Amino acid sequence: MANKTIEDYLKAIYQVDVDQDGAGTTELAERLGIAPASVTGMLKKLAAQDLVTYTRYQGVGLTNAGRAIALDVLRRHRLAERYLADVLGLPWDRVHDEAEEWEHVLSDDVAARMDAALGWPSTDPHGEPIPSARGDVPPLADTPLARLRPRHTARVARVSSEDAEFLRYLGSMGIYPHVALTVLTIAPFGGPLTIEVSGQCHAIGQGVAERIFVVDISPLPAAEEPA
Repeated sequence: MANKTIEDYLKAIYQVDVDQDGAGTTELAERLGIAPASVTGMLKKLAAQDLVTYTRYQGVGLTNAGRAIALDVLRRHRLAERYLADVLGLPWDRVHDEAEEWEHVLSDDVAARMDAALGWPSTDPHGEPIPSARGDVPPLADTPLARLRPRHTARVARVSSEDAEFLRYLGSMGIYPHVALTVLTIAPFGGPLTIEVSGQCHAIGQGVAERIFVVDISPLPAAEEPA
Protein backbone atom coordinates (compact mmCIF):
# COMPACT_ATOMS: atom_id res chain seq x y z
CA MET A 1 0.00 0.00 0.00
CA ALA A 2 1.33 3.44 -0.93
CA ASN A 3 1.76 6.10 1.73
CA LYS A 4 -1.05 8.50 2.56
CA THR A 5 0.31 11.45 0.56
CA ILE A 6 0.75 9.40 -2.60
CA GLU A 7 -2.72 7.90 -2.22
CA ASP A 8 -4.26 11.34 -1.77
CA TYR A 9 -2.56 12.67 -4.90
CA LEU A 10 -3.47 9.72 -7.10
CA LYS A 11 -7.08 9.78 -5.92
CA ALA A 12 -7.29 13.53 -6.58
CA ILE A 13 -5.84 13.15 -10.08
CA TYR A 14 -8.42 10.49 -10.90
CA GLN A 15 -11.32 12.54 -9.56
CA VAL A 16 -10.29 15.78 -11.29
CA ASP A 17 -9.83 13.90 -14.55
CA VAL A 18 -13.33 12.37 -14.28
CA ASP A 19 -14.99 15.66 -13.29
CA GLN A 20 -13.21 17.92 -15.76
CA ASP A 21 -12.01 15.58 -18.52
CA GLY A 22 -8.38 16.22 -17.75
CA ALA A 23 -6.24 17.12 -14.75
CA GLY A 24 -3.90 20.08 -14.46
CA THR A 25 -1.78 21.40 -11.61
CA THR A 26 -4.14 24.30 -10.90
CA GLU A 27 -7.16 22.02 -10.51
CA LEU A 28 -5.19 19.58 -8.38
CA ALA A 29 -3.92 22.38 -6.16
CA GLU A 30 -7.47 23.60 -5.60
CA ARG A 31 -8.78 20.12 -4.74
CA LEU A 32 -5.89 19.31 -2.41
CA GLY A 33 -5.61 22.77 -0.87
CA ILE A 34 -1.91 22.92 -1.69
CA ALA A 35 0.20 25.54 -3.49
CA PRO A 36 0.63 24.82 -7.25
CA ALA A 37 4.43 24.79 -6.87
CA SER A 38 4.18 22.01 -4.30
CA VAL A 39 1.88 20.04 -6.57
CA THR A 40 4.35 20.33 -9.44
CA GLY A 41 7.16 18.99 -7.27
CA MET A 42 5.09 16.02 -6.15
CA LEU A 43 3.98 15.21 -9.69
CA LYS A 44 7.62 14.95 -10.74
CA LYS A 45 8.23 12.47 -7.93
CA LEU A 46 5.18 10.42 -8.90
CA ALA A 47 6.32 10.41 -12.53
CA ALA A 48 9.72 9.11 -11.42
CA GLN A 49 7.88 6.22 -9.70
CA ASP A 50 5.93 5.49 -12.91
CA LEU A 51 2.62 6.33 -11.23
CA VAL A 52 1.74 9.29 -13.44
CA THR A 53 2.65 10.79 -16.77
CA TYR A 54 3.41 14.46 -16.41
CA THR A 55 4.42 17.13 -18.90
CA ARG A 56 4.65 20.74 -17.80
CA TYR A 57 1.78 22.89 -19.12
CA GLN A 58 0.08 19.79 -20.54
CA GLY A 59 -1.45 18.25 -17.45
CA VAL A 60 -1.06 14.91 -15.74
CA GLY A 61 -2.42 11.42 -16.31
CA LEU A 62 -2.33 8.18 -14.36
CA THR A 63 -0.32 5.18 -15.47
CA ASN A 64 -1.88 1.75 -15.06
CA ALA A 65 -0.10 1.38 -11.73
CA GLY A 66 -1.23 4.81 -10.55
CA ARG A 67 -4.82 4.20 -11.65
CA ALA A 68 -4.91 0.89 -9.77
CA ILE A 69 -3.87 2.62 -6.53
CA ALA A 70 -6.31 5.50 -7.07
CA LEU A 71 -9.25 3.14 -7.62
CA ASP A 72 -8.31 1.03 -4.61
CA VAL A 73 -8.31 4.15 -2.41
CA LEU A 74 -11.61 5.31 -3.89
CA ARG A 75 -13.12 1.88 -3.27
CA ARG A 76 -12.17 1.96 0.41
CA HIS A 77 -13.30 5.58 0.74
CA ARG A 78 -16.71 5.10 -0.85
CA LEU A 79 -17.37 1.83 0.96
CA ALA A 80 -16.56 3.61 4.21
CA GLU A 81 -18.96 6.43 3.31
CA ARG A 82 -21.72 3.93 2.57
CA TYR A 83 -21.08 2.08 5.84
CA LEU A 84 -21.07 5.31 7.84
CA ALA A 85 -24.35 6.39 6.25
CA ASP A 86 -26.23 3.10 6.11
CA VAL A 87 -25.05 1.40 9.29
CA LEU A 88 -24.07 4.26 11.59
CA GLY A 89 -26.64 6.74 10.31
CA LEU A 90 -24.30 9.66 9.59
CA PRO A 91 -25.82 12.30 7.26
CA TRP A 92 -24.34 12.56 3.79
CA ASP A 93 -22.59 15.84 4.60
CA ARG A 94 -20.48 14.20 7.33
CA VAL A 95 -19.35 10.93 5.82
CA HIS A 96 -16.59 12.30 3.57
CA ASP A 97 -14.34 13.68 6.30
CA GLU A 98 -14.62 10.47 8.32
CA ALA A 99 -13.95 8.30 5.26
CA GLU A 100 -10.80 10.32 4.49
CA GLU A 101 -9.21 8.57 7.48
CA TRP A 102 -10.74 5.13 6.89
CA GLU A 103 -9.51 4.96 3.29
CA HIS A 104 -5.89 4.74 4.42
CA VAL A 105 -6.29 2.05 7.07
CA LEU A 106 -8.88 -0.43 5.79
CA SER A 107 -7.31 -3.73 4.73
CA ASP A 108 -8.49 -5.50 1.60
CA ASP A 109 -10.09 -8.19 3.78
CA VAL A 110 -12.05 -5.69 5.88
CA ALA A 111 -13.12 -3.78 2.76
CA ALA A 112 -14.38 -7.02 1.20
CA ARG A 113 -16.30 -7.94 4.36
CA MET A 114 -17.75 -4.43 4.54
CA ASP A 115 -18.82 -4.67 0.89
CA ALA A 116 -20.59 -8.00 1.52
CA ALA A 117 -22.23 -6.79 4.73
CA LEU A 118 -23.65 -3.79 2.86
CA GLY A 119 -25.00 -6.00 0.07
CA TRP A 120 -22.38 -4.98 -2.52
CA PRO A 121 -23.59 -1.40 -3.07
CA SER A 122 -22.88 0.18 -6.45
CA THR A 123 -22.65 3.81 -5.28
CA ASP A 124 -21.70 5.89 -2.25
CA PRO A 125 -24.22 8.21 -0.50
CA HIS A 126 -23.49 10.95 -3.04
CA GLY A 127 -24.20 8.67 -5.99
CA GLU A 128 -20.57 8.20 -7.02
CA PRO A 129 -19.73 4.67 -8.28
CA ILE A 130 -17.83 2.31 -5.97
CA PRO A 131 -14.99 0.56 -7.84
CA SER A 132 -15.00 -3.23 -7.64
CA ALA A 133 -12.22 -5.18 -5.94
CA ARG A 134 -10.77 -5.73 -9.43
CA GLY A 135 -10.72 -2.00 -10.14
CA ASP A 136 -13.70 -1.97 -12.48
CA VAL A 137 -15.79 1.20 -12.59
CA PRO A 138 -18.99 1.43 -14.62
CA PRO A 139 -18.89 4.23 -17.21
CA LEU A 140 -20.75 7.36 -16.22
CA ALA A 141 -23.75 8.10 -18.41
CA ASP A 142 -25.08 11.18 -16.69
CA THR A 143 -25.33 14.84 -17.63
CA PRO A 144 -24.81 18.04 -15.60
CA LEU A 145 -28.13 19.56 -14.59
CA ALA A 146 -26.90 22.85 -16.08
CA ARG A 147 -27.23 21.37 -19.58
CA LEU A 148 -30.94 20.60 -19.32
CA ARG A 149 -33.47 22.77 -21.09
CA PRO A 150 -36.61 24.25 -19.55
CA ARG A 151 -39.57 21.90 -19.07
CA HIS A 152 -37.35 18.82 -18.90
CA THR A 153 -37.45 16.32 -16.05
CA ALA A 154 -34.64 14.12 -14.81
CA ARG A 155 -33.48 12.03 -11.87
CA VAL A 156 -30.43 12.96 -9.79
CA ALA A 157 -27.68 10.38 -10.32
CA ARG A 158 -24.83 11.86 -8.28
CA VAL A 159 -23.49 15.02 -6.74
CA SER A 160 -19.88 15.87 -7.51
CA SER A 161 -18.90 17.63 -4.31
CA GLU A 162 -17.23 16.78 -1.01
CA ASP A 163 -18.04 20.12 0.62
CA ALA A 164 -20.25 19.61 3.67
CA GLU A 165 -21.88 23.05 3.44
CA PHE A 166 -22.72 22.50 -0.23
CA LEU A 167 -24.29 19.11 0.55
CA ARG A 168 -26.35 20.58 3.38
CA TYR A 169 -27.52 23.28 0.97
CA LEU A 170 -28.71 20.67 -1.52
CA GLY A 171 -30.29 18.65 1.27
CA SER A 172 -32.28 21.70 2.39
CA MET A 173 -33.95 21.62 -1.03
CA GLY A 174 -34.47 17.86 -0.97
CA ILE A 175 -31.88 17.24 -3.69
CA TYR A 176 -30.37 13.78 -3.21
CA PRO A 177 -29.49 10.87 -5.52
CA HIS A 178 -32.58 9.20 -7.05
CA VAL A 179 -34.76 12.29 -6.48
CA ALA A 180 -36.70 13.55 -9.52
CA LEU A 181 -36.69 17.22 -10.49
CA THR A 182 -37.92 19.48 -13.25
CA VAL A 183 -36.22 22.49 -14.82
CA LEU A 184 -38.85 25.21 -15.11
CA THR A 185 -36.90 28.20 -16.38
CA ILE A 186 -33.33 29.27 -17.06
CA ALA A 187 -32.45 32.95 -16.76
CA PRO A 188 -30.45 34.37 -19.69
CA PHE A 189 -26.76 35.31 -19.66
CA GLY A 190 -25.71 32.59 -17.24
CA GLY A 191 -28.48 33.30 -14.77
CA PRO A 192 -29.98 30.82 -12.31
CA LEU A 193 -32.18 27.83 -13.01
CA THR A 194 -35.60 27.55 -11.41
CA ILE A 195 -36.28 23.92 -10.59
CA GLU A 196 -39.13 22.01 -8.98
CA VAL A 197 -38.31 19.32 -6.42
CA SER A 198 -41.06 17.42 -4.61
CA GLY A 199 -43.57 20.16 -5.41
CA GLN A 200 -41.31 23.00 -4.23
CA CYS A 201 -39.63 25.58 -6.48
CA HIS A 202 -36.02 26.66 -5.94
CA ALA A 203 -33.57 28.92 -7.78
CA ILE A 204 -30.01 27.59 -8.06
CA GLY A 205 -26.95 29.06 -9.72
CA GLN A 206 -25.19 27.66 -12.76
CA GLY A 207 -22.21 26.65 -10.62
CA VAL A 208 -24.44 24.54 -8.41
CA ALA A 209 -26.20 22.99 -11.41
CA GLU A 210 -22.83 21.99 -12.90
CA ARG A 211 -22.14 19.80 -9.86
CA ILE A 212 -25.45 17.94 -9.96
CA PHE A 213 -25.52 15.11 -12.50
CA VAL A 214 -28.77 13.65 -13.77
CA VAL A 215 -30.12 10.74 -15.83
CA ASP A 216 -33.47 9.70 -17.35
CA ILE A 217 -33.88 13.10 -19.01
CA SER A 218 -37.20 13.62 -20.76
CA PRO A 219 -39.40 16.56 -21.85
CA LEU A 220 -42.35 17.35 -19.64
CA PRO A 221 -45.63 16.13 -21.23
CA ALA A 222 -47.60 19.03 -22.72
CA ALA A 223 -50.42 18.62 -20.22
CA GLU A 224 -48.00 19.04 -17.34
CA GLU A 225 -46.08 22.03 -18.67
CA PRO A 226 -46.03 24.95 -16.22
CA ALA A 227 -48.12 27.94 -17.21
